[in-house]
Amino acid sequence: MNFSAAAGTPQSTTIQTSPQGLTHGLIDLPVKDGTISAYYAAPEGKNHLPIVAVVQEIFGIHEHIQDVCRRLAKEGYFAIAVNLYERQGDASTYTDIPKLVAEIVAKVPDEQVMSDLDASVAWAAQHGGDDSRVGVTGFCWGGRITWMYTAHSDKVKAGVAWYGKLTAGHGPLIKRNAVDVTQELHGPVLGLYGAQDNSIPLADVETMKQRLAKGNAHAQASDIVVYPDSGHAFFADYRPSYNEKDARDGWQKMTAWFAKYLK
Repeated sequence: MNFSAAAGTPQSTTIQTSPQGLTHGLIDLPVKDGTISAYYAAPEGKNHLPIVAVVQEIFGIHEHIQDVCRRLAKEGYFAIAVNLYERQGDASTYTDIPKLVAEIVAKVPDEQVMSDLDASVAWAAQHGGDDSRVGVTGFCWGGRITWMYTAHSDKVKAGVAWYGKLTAGHGPLIKRNAVDVTQELHGPVLGLYGAQDNSIPLADVETMKQRLAKGNAHAQASDIVVYPDSGHAFFADYRPSYNEKDARDGWQKMTAWFAKYLK
């Protein structure tokens, strides 16, 4: 993976992955109640590709998430990210995170998300992806969804959850959490967490490890890595929370995980 920063100031850490050699773009994804927007990226001219559903942070499918799709496409995957909040509002218009959570994120039910992700996998399978080899990865809000979707879909063979909540969700619509689904996982999940993350206590990570150890075979094959020097969103290269060393290591671990279970 080429982790080259964008051109500009020496302090710039935002990664920009070239679309050269890729088929990519925004689409109108057919879902059960109409269409919603999604972004995909895949190696040009290739078929029967393993699919990776990329699940957004709370900010939607902005440029960073689209870039992650392109990075995965460069690794040989059909990557697709869905605007999972579109019915509830436009996350890109918010600068106040608590307001964004209260007005949009808390109004997004898991049932809607699972259905939309199912639709994205189906679309990918119709356009060059192989739905017998499906992975999912997500960040922050999407990290929690990674655990939940791996339990929801029997097509998922592996997940990689980046600093997703384990014992809670966002808002009153959430009925179950990652710690509740360790008997239901359809593939092993790699969890990547930061020891300095104030939003996910290490006690929650330990609880999840204990649940995984007592879970089904896929749960017992799962793993959680904790980076001592990182906090929340350490992979987000466009944010001050970015930790380049741990982001690189996490990416390598993720691609090795997917190579093991999807290729």
